[in-house]
Amino acid sequence: MMHDATIIQGLRIKYATLQPIMDERLRRQWAATEALAVGWGGITAVATATGLSRNTIASGIAEIEARSLQANPVPPSPRVRRPGGGRKPLTEIDPTLAQALEALVEPLTRGHPESPLRWTCKSTARLAEELDRMGHSVSDRTVAKLLYDAGYSLQSNRKTREGSGHPDRNAQFEYINERVRLFQCKGQPVVSVDTKKKELVGDFKNGGREWRPKGQPQEVRVHDFQDPALGKAIPYGVYDVTNNQGWVSVGIDHDTARFAAETLRRWWQEMGCKRFPGAQKLLITADGGGSNSSRSRLWKMALQGLANSIGLPLSISHFPPGTSKWNKIEHRLFCHITQNWRGQPLVSHEVIVSLIAHTTTEAGLEVQAELDTNCYETGAKVSDDEMASLQITKADFHGDWNYTIAPS
Repeated sequence: MMHDATIIQGLRIKYATLQPIMDERLRRQWAATEALAVGWGGITAVATATGLSRNTIASGIAEIEARSLQANPVPPSPRVRRPGGGRKPLTEIDPTLAQALEALVEPLTRGHPESPLRWTCKSTARLAEELDRMGHSVSDRTVAKLLYDAGYSLQSNRKTREGSGHPDRNAQFEYINERVRLFQCKGQPVVSVDTKKKELVGDFKNGGREWRPKGQPQEVRVHDFQDPALGKAIPYGVYDVTNNQGWVSVGIDHDTARFAAETLRRWWQEMGCKRFPGAQKLLITADGGGSNSSRSRLWKMALQGLANSIGLPLSISHFPPGTSKWNKIEHRLFCHITQNWRGQPLVSHEVIVSLIAHTTTEAGLEVQAELDTNCYETGAKVSDDEMASLQITKADFHGDWNYTIAPS
């Protein structure tokens, strides 16, 4: 039956006005009330005007009629739907869905090595595609909700595993701590040394962000290929543990033991001797590898030359294997340098030296830096006779990690 267009238009206007503020139950019962007010054919008229299903409107009418028959009508329940109403969750319709999803994302030690997602990024879209291929019809949004409900979340890798620890690791830490305390109590210098990450020199992208006019980022090269004319920068640092001061030599050639010893000599000449005019010995803490490796003959030979040059016995203590992050220079000097030059292209060696030298902290860190243009030969060998000439005394505890080199 064709209804009066005026009635349908009036219902459409009412519905458009009230729809944003009505929940499901109120919408259903409002539609039922309007249908009853229209009379015969009211359900069809309301359904035409609102787009609601005839069954929904009929359910609303049944609820109104049931309430009118009650002698003492009780207030309506706060529930919008009756218990058990609404669309069933997919996990009830498809009981194996959750298990199939977890099999795709669980750790590889318990998962299926033959899964097509074994070597791909497990995005929600890919997971939905794979589940659909397995016969589970599901959207990527539903996959995300199922993962969240199962206790999964997006997580990055975390650096926690250091590999197998040396049995004397803790004992070496205690030994270093005691040596540092003893030197500081006697007013003797203690330094931490290491090489910072090598940097390409040029207009290359540098991690981090800095304030610039909106829409005007600094433009840099797309590819990080070393510029033969500019080369690279090799920052080797010396950190004065007692005075919170640092020295960095920026090398342009190779990171060798002689480069490390030369950096120590420059630190002593420019900073150390002024801070410790009465020094009688120097304690150096270093990693176990790199140019200052505990196993490097050239490192010990270079230290002998340094001891002869500055006239001080050098006591060296190396950190155990796999514990370089505990070296003081890493988190008291190098991290602040990285923070200071974030977002700045390192376009020249002079810019790098300037950025390092202007690194400060609220704790009072002071840094000096200098460019080292010397060339350092790689692959140099130290003979047994040269090793025998060293004025080296090994400590009773781990002499391979702890030793003193006296001036000749």
